[in-house]
Amino acid sequence: MRTGLMVWAAAALMASPSVAQEQSAADTELVGELMAFHGSKAIVEVMTTHCYETTGLDSAYEDAAANWYLRNIGYLDLADRVIERLGGGSEGQQKAAETYGGSQIMSAYNQAADKDTFCRAFLEQIESEALDIDQQLPGILKRAQDISAS
Repeated sequence: MRTGLMVWAAAALMASPSVAQEQSAADTELVGELMAFHGSKAIVEVMTTHCYETTGLDSAYEDAAANWYLRNIGYLDLADRVIERLGGGSEGQQKAAETYGGSQIMSAYNQAADKDTFCRAFLEQIESEALDIDQQLPGILKRAQDISAS
């Protein structure tokens, strides 16, 4: 019985480079997807700050950003733990995700015909929790939860 198990283990080890490479590619892809959590955070931070400053310092934007963060900090921490478990992201990857998220929302804002309406609609989405990570990225969140639980 032991010999059979050892032969199987040796065969598995010999086959493992391709399996390991496939897993590594999948892990790298998942790390990139988990970085989107930080991109979402940047979107909320950038737009709520911008709208706060351009709509007469309406504290509703600060409150909405703080509440979004409180609702989503667990997801951000989960993403960081899973990223670390998968070997970590590349240097600057989180910053790139944040920069991308911030630039995308500012681009949308700049293209909006009515900036005040854009800000009010954005505020409504934050307050309704439509921009929360569990609403925006449920599939990625589920994968991260499954990895964390295993």
